Amino acid sequence: MERQRAQDRMVADCRRFPSDKNCSLTIAGTEDEVLAVAVRHAVNEHGHADTPELRNQIRGLLQPERSGAEAVGRMA
Repeated sequence: MERQRAQDRMVADCRRFPSDKNCSLTIAGTEDEVLAVAVRHAVNEHGHADTPELRNQIRGLLQPERSGAEAVGRMA
């Protein structure tokens, strides 16, 4: 069950989005959680309008969260 929950976690990394602010925020959680927080961040910090297009763009850039062991293995 724990493994399934870890696989369901998603990440939005602001460094992957074009930005004048060079933002380095990373948000992790369920897809719905990450999308909600990422949209608020994009609106409040980057001045975007909360539109269906913005939500779709953010959703399309979400990535599954890698476990610590996977991340370390890829860095080697």
